[in-house]
Amino acid sequence: MSRYKAEYIWIDGTKPTHKLRSKTRILEEGTEPQTWGFDGSSTQQAVGHASDCVLRPVFVCPDPIRGGDDVLVMCDVLATDMTPHGSNTRAACAEVAERYASQEWWFGLEQEYTLFEGTRPLGWPDNGFPAPQGGYYCGVGADEVFGREVVEDHLDACLAAGLAIAGINAEVMPAQWEFQIGPLPPLELSDQLWVARWLLYRIAEDYKVSATLYAKPVKGDWNGAGCHANFSTAAMRESIDACMIAAEALGDRHDLHIQNYGDGIEERLTGQHETCSYRDFKVGVSDRGAAVRVPWHVAVAKKGYIEDRRPNANVDPYVVTRLIMETVSSKTESLR
Repeated sequence: MSRYKAEYIWIDGTKPTHKLRSKTRILEEGTEPQTWGFDGSSTQQAVGHASDCVLRPVFVCPDPIRGGDDVLVMCDVLATDMTPHGSNTRAACAEVAERYASQEWWFGLEQEYTLFEGTRPLGWPDNGFPAPQGGYYCGVGADEVFGREVVEDHLDACLAAGLAIAGINAEVMPAQWEFQIGPLPPLELSDQLWVARWLLYRIAEDYKVSATLYAKPVKGDWNGAGCHANFSTAAMRESIDACMIAAEALGDRHDLHIQNYGDGIEERLTGQHETCSYRDFKVGVSDRGAAVRVPWHVAVAKKGYIEDRRPNANVDPYVVTRLIMETVSSKTESLR
């Protein structure tokens, strides 16, 4: 009987920003990935005298790296009594998503990241800095774009894995890129974003570079890296009034969101470089200096979605989608 490889992927307990871990299991043809275990004392999820943690598959897709019948298996982490581990943020997201399922939530996340070669961004001079920001965003040419081969391979891998990747582009800072996942319901979106991150890290290995989600990868007059959250409910997709109610609701819990939108957020949300200061909250049509942006075409159509521009690149998608649902649903539930 032939066998296949299953790469089990999970989120560890590293603080303040979780890391991805993975290991390979060989399975018999015709069998599905089942629960497995790992040494939590090596991932900041257990102590040595009680080190076992459980991996529970939640999303399976083709493995575009190995090919064939091999698969990637995104897991959440359980304790040995089969309850959610303390580091498991998916469980809380699942509970909230079920509670507000009738609102028909859709999310799309814009994942920015920066490619590094050693201690400096890919393509940057050994001494000094490249030319100031201006021509890099959606640029073309070897003098303005660095790492396109990594980005293209990652795009192809996401497509081969069946992920709902929606696009890619070079970002404002050289060596910084973005991909978009969605629109999808919150759990599917979050599962797929974590798998897309794993694929990015894995593909970058082959090029001897690292893809990082640092919120402010280079100090000074350079853009930070975010993970803008676009979202809508059924009511928002029918009415601009529902969109504005949702935007205003986010302002009511601004501080809570800032506290949970990723490490280093104060370095990124300064009020410069296309951000609103983390101390402030404002809503604007077509305003990339707002905390929440209403896209111009939404204002024209008078229905659609809005964009929360506050989350960092290193945000946990399970956390950002859960918080948005919790914050907005109380104000929009009556609009169904």
